[in-house]
Amino acid sequence: MPARGKPEKYDSLDNVDDAFFLFNKMIHKYPMPSVVEFNQLLGAIVRMKRYAIVVSMCQIDCGFSVLGKMLKLGVEPTVVTFSTLINGLCNQSQISHAVSLFDEMIGQGYRPNLIVYSTILNGLCKTGNTYRAVRFLRMMEERGFEPNIVAYSTVIDCLCKNGLLNEALDLFSEVKVKGIRPNTVSYNCLIHAMCNLGQQKETTRLLNEMVDNNISCDIVTYNVLIDAHCKEGMISEAIEILDTMRKHGIEPNVITYNICIDACCKEGMLAEAKDIVDTMIKQGIEPDVVTYSVLVDGHCLQNQMDKAKSVFQLMIEKGCAPDIHSCNIMINGYCKDACFWAGSKSSDMFDFVGWFMQKW
Repeated sequence: MPARGKPEKYDSLDNVDDAFFLFNKMIHKYPMPSVVEFNQLLGAIVRMKRYAIVVSMCQIDCGFSVLGKMLKLGVEPTVVTFSTLINGLCNQSQISHAVSLFDEMIGQGYRPNLIVYSTILNGLCKTGNTYRAVRFLRMMEERGFEPNIVAYSTVIDCLCKNGLLNEALDLFSEVKVKGIRPNTVSYNCLIHAMCNLGQQKETTRLLNEMVDNNISCDIVTYNVLIDAHCKEGMISEAIEILDTMRKHGIEPNVITYNICIDACCKEGMLAEAKDIVDTMIKQGIEPDVVTYSVLVDGHCLQNQMDKAKSVFQLMIEKGCAPDIHSCNIMINGYCKDACFWAGSKSSDMFDFVGWFMQKW
């Protein structure tokens, strides 16, 4: 019997064509490579983030080919094989196919591991299948797979994003009763939902609970709180929170600054907005397209089209490409500008529209 060939090295694979070449080479080998090698090949393609390729290389109900070929050649797939394919399907938002493959896996007598369950659960949540996700979570528990805090947080976040805060709070309480320690992410999901509903007292209660349990706030927590205060017009309080986070060793990011800049611009506090921009630049954080867009919008709201135009041009000079949103802000500003309708600014408007049409 011929000796088994030397296993290929899949860690160095970075080209899909090479992966296909290896696959064809493998299926013509004698004796057949082990299932471990097939799994390694699929895993290598996943690491390239070419999930569609992994999916296209299978053949059950969804038009797969690797799995079908493996079965035809007598190579028995493992849980890892199914896990890789389910992961690829979920990353392509083909959750129905992923669940079908999961059911097929169980039907063939395979016992899914926690990774497979978590992958399906995450896929259901990402695609907004909230109630299916909750049922799947319960099924995990019934089958003896105790979900970890990551799995629970995923479902809590999904419930919150779909306006089911009470259900999210019930699940959160259940987690604590089971002795599972909540993490920053699970608290952030609830705090964000409460802030959106204006439940400031409940938000404060959760923040105090985090402190009591030695769970640190992160940049997401602070950004949510700052955004909530800004939306309520409490800009000075938002700036105080920004100062507090810095005292706790958490540096604001571009999102933090953009929230504050946007709030100032909406309140007509353009000088204060400019000061915040100067501060972020001193901190080594470059303004992004959102920063420039809110500044442009701030000037447009004050009918300062010359200044809006200057900021827009500065954005381009700094190498920050305008997007469709920032361009729409400018066009909207020109249309609302009284000087434009008086005729003195009409050339600026048409020049901008001409530039816009060429770009898009």
